[in-house]
Amino acid sequence: MTAADVLLARALVEEATKKSGLIWVRGTGPSRALWHVWHEGAAVLVGDGPGEQPLPAGLDAGSAAEVTVRSKDKGGRLVAWTAAVTVLEPHSEEWAAAVGELKGKRLNAPDAERMTERWARECRVLRLTPGASSTDLPDSSLAARPLPTGATTRRTAPAALPRLLLKRRGKR
Repeated sequence: MTAADVLLARALVEEATKKSGLIWVRGTGPSRALWHVWHEGAAVLVGDGPGEQPLPAGLDAGSAAEVTVRSKDKGGRLVAWTAAVTVLEPHSEEWAAAVGELKGKRLNAPDAERMTERWARECRVLRLTPGASSTDLPDSSLAARPLPTGATTRRTAPAALPRLLLKRRGKR
């Protein structure tokens, strides 16, 4: 791989990761879709606390993670890269800068005023620094069963809903 190829691969990783709302991250267990922020050359995540996204198993300081970035418009796989994982210490200079970026992207936080304090107490903020990248498409579909979740619907849809939707389409 030439120096130009390495620079091109890094530029692809950065642009694709910046523009994608979600990245798929795998530590030692199954991959998880995670929201993130691109900050100072790395993807930054917050999670593993009450009300925050669960982080995959095995994302510890000094470990490696596999990151897959999807296309924002089509949702297909664009690039995969290996990341070096760094756990940012609460209230450190790096942590404060990363959390400042994350705070602006966190939607529907129940405690927006005290969110950063809660993150320092109860959550982990991770920095995923890109290493090797690949734009080769996999041979298999990479399909997997959905991970267990506590998310549920509030109630079942009304039985008349399909008729109402079809009726509305017919009037157009």
